Amino acid sequence: MFADPSFWVGLAFVLVVALIYKPAMKSISASLDARAAGIRTQIEEARKLREDAQALLADYQRKQRDAMAEAEKIISQAKEEAVRLRAEAEQDLGRAIERRKQQALERIAQTEAQAVAQVQNTAVDVALAAAEKLMAENIAAGQAQAMIDKSITELGKRLN
Repeated sequence: MFADPSFWVGLAFVLVVALIYKPAMKSISASLDARAAGIRTQIEEARKLREDAQALLADYQRKQRDAMAEAEKIISQAKEEAVRLRAEAEQDLGRAIERRKQQALERIAQTEAQAVAQVQNTAVDVALAAAEKLMAENIAAGQAQAMIDKSITELGKRLN
């Protein structure tokens, strides 16, 4: 067996493997440990990033809820303001209609008074014209002069 070259080749192979095994295992182990540490670091970073993302998500959800509540509040206030403005506009319209109605009634009364005055003036003019015509037809010239003189004398008494 010691004379067989295969034995020596096998023994040399085992010795080379045994001599290379320890440093190679240290190198492989160190490489694996470094890789495991890198993976651990990446996992830790990923965990921190996940926590940060969850915190940001919670913050944005809270802000969204706050914004929705604010939007609902604004909409509610706008609806209340619209109802108030509508009521105010209805009151203003009612007052404007009442004012215009009153103005129309005043114009009608004024026009009516003018028409009555015009009718009275026309009636007076007609009555005066008729009286003048009757007087001219029924009173003689001498009698008219006597009436004028009498009216002049009475005028002084009536003015005092």
